Amino acid sequence: MANNHSASNEAEITLGLLKAVGEDEGLTQRSAASQLGIALGLVNTYLKRCVKKGFIKISQVPSNRYAYYLTPQGFAEKSRLTAEYLSQSLNLFRQSQIQYREILSQCAENGWTRIAFYGSGDLSKIAALCAQEFPINVVAVIQGEGAINGDEDGMDTRIPIIQAVQEAGEVDTVILTDIIDPQSSFDKLSQVFPMDRIMTPRFLEITRTPPNLRE
Repeated sequence: MANNHSASNEAEITLGLLKAVGEDEGLTQRSAASQLGIALGLVNTYLKRCVKKGFIKISQVPSNRYAYYLTPQGFAEKSRLTAEYLSQSLNLFRQSQIQYREILSQCAENGWTRIAFYGSGDLSKIAALCAQEFPINVVAVIQGEGAINGDEDGMDTRIPIIQAVQEAGEVDTVILTDIIDPQSSFDKLSQVFPMDRIMTPRFLEITRTPPNLRE
C-alpha cells in the first residue's frame, strides 16, 4: 500500500508541475512550490526528473533566470496523467456527463447531426448515453490509439465499432472519447480530420497546438 501511495503522490506532483508550467511561462521554482504546496527542494527534484524524461525544457532568459516549457512529450504526459487521475476518481462520470452534454448541445446547434466518437471505452459509453438526449446520429465509435480488448463491452450494439476514421463515411464532427492516451489520439486524429471539427471535453486537457509548433 505504501508503494501505491508513493506512486500516487508522485503522479499527482508531476501532473501539478506540468500543469503549472503549461499555464505560466513565467513560472519560477518558488512560485511552483507555493502553487503546489510543496517544498522548494521537492520542486527542484521533480523538475529535474521531468527534464530527464523529456517532459520539460529549460531555457536561460535575461535577468539570470530560467524559463520552463512543456515539450510535445510533456503535453502528452499532462493529458495522460489527467485522464488517469480522472479514471480513478468519482468525478469522472459527473464531469464527463456535463461536458459531453455541452459538446453534443453545440453539435445540435450547429446542425451537425452525423457524429463519431474517437476512442472506445468508458467515455464513449457515457457520451453515447448523453447523445440519446439530442437530435443527432452517432454513426460509429472509432477505436482509437488506446483501445484494448473488451472496451466495447456495454456499448450500444446499434453503434458500430470501427478501426479508422475513413470507415465512418461522411461525418460532421468527431468527438474525442479516449481516456487512455487522449493527446496522442487527438494529434493522430487531427492529421486525417479537420481540427475545427474535432470536439474535445475540457477535462482531457487537450493541447490543440500542432506537435511541430510546441516547444
